[in-house]
Amino acid sequence: MTRRGFRMLVAAAGFTAMAGGAQAAQCGNTAAGFEAWKDEFAAEARGRASAASLQALQGTSYSTATISADRGQKSFKLSLDQFLAKRGGNTIVSRGRALKAQNAALFASIEQRYGVPPGPLLAIWGMETGFGAVKGNVNTLSAVATLAYDCRRSAFFTDQLYAALKLVDAGVLTPATRGAAHGEVGHTQFLPKNVLTYGVGGSLDSAPVALNSTANFLKGHGWQRGAGYQPGEPNFAAIQGWNAAGVYQRAIALLGDKIDGP
Repeated sequence: MTRRGFRMLVAAAGFTAMAGGAQAAQCGNTAAGFEAWKDEFAAEARGRASAASLQALQGTSYSTATISADRGQKSFKLSLDQFLAKRGGNTIVSRGRALKAQNAALFASIEQRYGVPPGPLLAIWGMETGFGAVKGNVNTLSAVATLAYDCRRSAFFTDQLYAALKLVDAGVLTPATRGAAHGEVGHTQFLPKNVLTYGVGGSLDSAPVALNSTANFLKGHGWQRGAGYQPGEPNFAAIQGWNAAGVYQRAIALLGDKIDGP
């Protein structure tokens, strides 16, 4: 898809109303009601989502891998040192520094455009997918549909599902797309709504596209060119927008600083 086409998709009339609509389909906490929920959701979504995208929704299945991951996020309760050890913080720093040097022109271009230095981008890239090595193998539409059906965060993931259906229409997602357990895709693991809002066009399976999109996300969350991004500094709030877990936020800031350092 061209960047112009992607911008037209994001600006498409009615998306805001579509994504913000109230959900009446009956949520559930087991697989038992998932098929009925799909029918209910599709009935509500007619006129707000295309027939082709709703057909893709009908092909989804209840993702037990997604529910297991959603209920088992224990690493966010670790101390910062424990979390960094579990995530391989030293490896992220050393590999991040090497990638920064190898792709100096790319990162200079990103910083010039968005004001975001390489460190936090590389920290996010390393933490999310090991620099693209592990992007996930869960069916994306099934993951998002499962979480839209699941009662725990139904409203949030209903918005994500409507965004995913838009991306199906655009050819950005297909019924076969696979990614992380919560429906994130690409090198830096964007949820569907973030693809629509901050994606710069093209596939997030391309590292340059993903890194530009991530910088655009941070800028969209208030990143100030030249300001610090450690806790208490102006740009830490933008990092907080990336992930709600405090230990994750502090890890990005610390690893990014080490990558950006001398």
